Amino acid sequence: MLTLYDAARCPYCARVRIALAEKGVEYETVVIDLSNRPAWIYEKNATGRVPVLEEDAFVLPESVVIMEYLEERYPEPALWPSDPAERALGRLWIERFDDRLGRDYYTLRRGGERKPLDERLGALDRALEASPFLSGREYGLADIAYVPWILRARENPGVALESFPSLAAWFERLSERPSIRAERELVAS
Repeated sequence: MLTLYDAARCPYCARVRIALAEKGVEYETVVIDLSNRPAWIYEKNATGRVPVLEEDAFVLPESVVIMEYLEERYPEPALWPSDPAERALGRLWIERFDDRLGRDYYTLRRGGERKPLDERLGALDRALEASPFLSGREYGLADIAYVPWILRARENPGVALESFPSLAAWFERLSERPSIRAERELVAS
């Protein structure tokens, strides 16, 4: 049985929860209080961050690495497109996440200006005009890597997806998936 060291409010953990749900993999959850991290979590991940996935003696931190591990360990259903160019594009989206969304999302959360995040959302919107998903024609890990932040950004006053029609349509397509619906419910609670 897999164990996920998790924090409900953490979008990095959301990536892993969504991937596990998409794969239909059962797991146990150990909730970590991000405001009062237990000392033992540093034995699982030297940075003390979650998510951490554990299976027997195998311990793996970092959401992107965990998603890739799950894709290889549980190949069906595939969460990378079959086309190598689209897989590479998806990996590039994930590699550049901080530049394309993450940094400006956290700047806004810490009280910074909204304009840089709106510019990033606009760039995502333009990318999604050309294809239905971030890595091309198929839903996959690149979409999973971004959607937790879009879910949480929507909860921020003044951030409205209606200004970004392709991004809003992508979000609605993803929201049809049970894994994303579950995450939406978690964020709303």
